[in-house]
Amino acid sequence: MQYKNIQGIDVPEIGLGTYKLHDRECSNVVRMALETGYRHIDTAQMYKNEREIGEAISVSNVPREDIFLSTKIWHTNLDADDVLQTTEESLRQLDTPYVDLLMIHWPNDQYDLRATIEAMLVLRDQGKAMNIGVSNFPLHLLKKVNEEIRAPIFCDEVEFHPFIDQLDLLDYAIENDILITAYSPLAQGKVMENKDLQEIAQKYGKSPAQISLRWLIEQENVVAIPKASTEKHLKENFDVFDFFLEDEDFDRIDQLQKSTRLVNPSFAPRW
Repeated sequence: MQYKNIQGIDVPEIGLGTYKLHDRECSNVVRMALETGYRHIDTAQMYKNEREIGEAISVSNVPREDIFLSTKIWHTNLDADDVLQTTEESLRQLDTPYVDLLMIHWPNDQYDLRATIEAMLVLRDQGKAMNIGVSNFPLHLLKKVNEEIRAPIFCDEVEFHPFIDQLDLLDYAIENDILITAYSPLAQGKVMENKDLQEIAQKYGKSPAQISLRWLIEQENVVAIPKASTEKHLKENFDVFDFFLEDEDFDRIDQLQKSTRLVNPSFAPRW
């Protein structure tokens, strides 16, 4: 495992995304991931799988302090009282006294962002959230929370894969020592169909998925949280630390068309 050091904290470069993992499948996948070597698990209130993740962690042989565990507050729970109440419920479900990272899942201008952040800081001061962050915040909103509200933002978790442009956001994150966590890093399987990625993969004896993950984690301040539901894919996604992309191949991925946004619900912000 390799790590990115952000604000003095080590974050595993490859984590497990758990969206749409439920019930026994979820607990089994998390258990297999921990056995494989994963030490970064990402969930959210909306995923409705925090209990299964907590169970898998508690029965594993991995000490809690060795796991970077993150969860996210749903965008209708951003009232200050709801932040406190729902996070307490998340901690109960996860069977842990703290999460390493607590994020706002989606921005919602119906709530006072400053009040939401202040409630999250109460949880941080209580030792229940080691770090606070945001998810799905485009650059203008990340600047607002970081510069106007001056919140100690640790992370922005966003859709990031070879077919979307996040360069401006990444540049800002690097300048301000903020983590970028890439969700949907395999573009929901679309990387497997891309001819350029297939050709690069053949050169390295890897899969297009592994090439895509390598391209992400070779960038400063970026970690990736691919979802997997089988042991084969868990191991494949984790097997990306034994090679480096040559500059020409990295640049070739940079030149791919980057206009594909896959996650864009009706309540999404102005990108």
